[in-house]
Amino acid sequence: MQQGHIGELSSGEGVKVECCTTIVTYSLLLNKLRQSLRKTDSMVFRKLPGVSASGMGLRLSQKFVFLLFLSGLVTLCFGALFFLPDSVRLKRIFLSKTESQPVTVGSENDVREHLKKGAKDPEHLRGITSAKGETSTKLKALSRKPSVTNEAKTDKKDAGGEALEDMMLSRSKTESASKDEKVTSSSNQGANKDTSFDYNKFKKCLLKPPLGIEHGKPSDPQTLQRREKVKEMMKFAWDNYKSFAWGKNELRPLTRNGHIGNMFGGLRGASIVDSLDTLYIMGLMDEYNDAKEWVETSLDLNSNGEASLFEVNIRYVGGLLSAYYLTGEEMFKRKVMVLGEKLLPAFNTPTGIPRGVINLGSSGTSWSWGWASAGSSILAEFGTLHLEFVHLSELSNNGIYTEKVMNIRKLLNKIEKPHGLYPNFLSPVSGNWVQHHVSIGGLGDSFYEYLIKSYLMSDKTDEEAKKMYYSALEAIEANLVQKSPGGLTYMAEWRGGILDHKMGHLACFSGGMVVIGADDGAPEKRQHYLDLAAEITHTCHESYSRSATKLGPEAFRFDGGAEATATRLSDRYYILRPEVIESYMYMWRLTHDPKYREWGWEAVEALEQHCRVEAGFSGIRDVYAQTVSHDNMQQSFFLSETLKYLYLLFSDDDLLPLEDWVFNTEAHPLPVVRKSCLQGEGGTHDKTTSE
Repeated sequence: MQQGHIGELSSGEGVKVECCTTIVTYSLLLNKLRQSLRKTDSMVFRKLPGVSASGMGLRLSQKFVFLLFLSGLVTLCFGALFFLPDSVRLKRIFLSKTESQPVTVGSENDVREHLKKGAKDPEHLRGITSAKGETSTKLKALSRKPSVTNEAKTDKKDAGGEALEDMMLSRSKTESASKDEKVTSSSNQGANKDTSFDYNKFKKCLLKPPLGIEHGKPSDPQTLQRREKVKEMMKFAWDNYKSFAWGKNELRPLTRNGHIGNMFGGLRGASIVDSLDTLYIMGLMDEYNDAKEWVETSLDLNSNGEASLFEVNIRYVGGLLSAYYLTGEEMFKRKVMVLGEKLLPAFNTPTGIPRGVINLGSSGTSWSWGWASAGSSILAEFGTLHLEFVHLSELSNNGIYTEKVMNIRKLLNKIEKPHGLYPNFLSPVSGNWVQHHVSIGGLGDSFYEYLIKSYLMSDKTDEEAKKMYYSALEAIEANLVQKSPGGLTYMAEWRGGILDHKMGHLACFSGGMVVIGADDGAPEKRQHYLDLAAEITHTCHESYSRSATKLGPEAFRFDGGAEATATRLSDRYYILRPEVIESYMYMWRLTHDPKYREWGWEAVEALEQHCRVEAGFSGIRDVYAQTVSHDNMQQSFFLSETLKYLYLLFSDDDLLPLEDWVFNTEAHPLPVVRKSCLQGEGGTHDKTTSE
């Protein structure tokens, strides 16, 4: 056992020391009190006739009270051994007040059911914040739930607090580049390896040009016109962000100001980093160059705040990686390697399962979300790191990143899974499941997505990922896939063996997930997977078509006579989410059924009619209302995912061909890793790689 100060003791050791000290102290006090009472009794009763002083001590009732009190104290102390689940919480109790301690982020009421809500800004945690989780990871975990009250108060707070933060940030911008270089150099020296990555060889290992022959320009005039409309939407959203929120994380289009939030630990420019590849792919080069310049001069990675590991990974790490692979700009690689190294301390747990929140400063302290059951980590968060971390190892020639995510997989393979399912909550201390809640939507979603994509990104060599994915899919079909009385196929949630007949918008990515894996399962199941993917995508389209706005709610149910509709007011909002459109894009690419392009165009028309405002795009609070109420938030993932998937839907298949590229859960394209080509001579596909 390593020696250290009390703050470094394991949870059991820290509690035992404190409990023993407390018990001894109270025992001494009780003994003195008892002697004092005996003395008092003796003096009092000595004066009473007929009463023997020697026979007087504590009465039986008094002894019982003392015994009861002592027993309760012992029970309380030793009970702490079982109800304080992680060492970070113990540190907050036992460390001296002079040491800075992290504060638990979020409460259960703040969570948007995926990853995905923040304690101070519930609109954004995706799976905890607002990406895709029920709480939120897209927690796709942590999630992104819109704020529907106190908007004016929030704006005032943003204006004052952000002004101070911006002033402090500006002081460090001049030092940021040199600090980044030093950190990268230090990391490389520690690895003692040649960290050079041959970008030219990488490009020769691609089967096709990333941007296609003519940037994916469709030959059909109507499809081309629709693609140009999506491009115009992107430019409109970007121009307004640049005008009113430049350098902030997201745009508030109604109040025409910027929003920072508390998800990214002091990092800024989430919309800029999330938009880099979208701007580049669409050929908006002036806008791309502005974004690149901001990243180079103003993206300060030396922040000292509490960040969502999941959100920083999928947005910032994913965005910088894809920008590097698409453009070859070394600056993007330098930035992402610095940021990647800052995420490693989150894995410093007894099991190697990372906690959900990390301080990006020098302390590297990490802890679990305050709302997570018993200090647990979230499946969709720690399960959505593999793609990015493999590429961090590729670029740095340092296997530590791949080692971290492979350790997660090793533990998951080792522990028992109820009915073959993966529950959403896992203790990073014990390595055991905390609750048996299973969801393909918020809190679980992108874990399954990354299994099949890990296999595809490995050039179909990662057999372990393949086995885990198809085994999980078999369990999902056996336990979660349901058919409604009206014939709609949906993915229910599983709570300790009881089905909850609800499907979240976040779960609508699963149509695309199933179809991209259809060719690599058992040959006799290929058509079955294609049919399942089509049925799920159809159900998600129904959730859109059955609303007044033709946009889908956050969650919809299949009970009480309802089918594909939200029955609760709290589920009726739409925050510019991409998952349904994501499945349309994949279904088009792999089937070329024209209905998916038609459904995508329906979504474009609905976004234009109900979400476009004078200064950008905004989510809406009720998709069933004839007169919409906007939530005043243009999410960064609207630029990264929703508009990118629409653009690809109306482009030819050679724009980011799926043979070469895998999209992370924020729609950032990452290349297939062809080890044999990269480690060999390469150049087997040079004829097709000129742009």
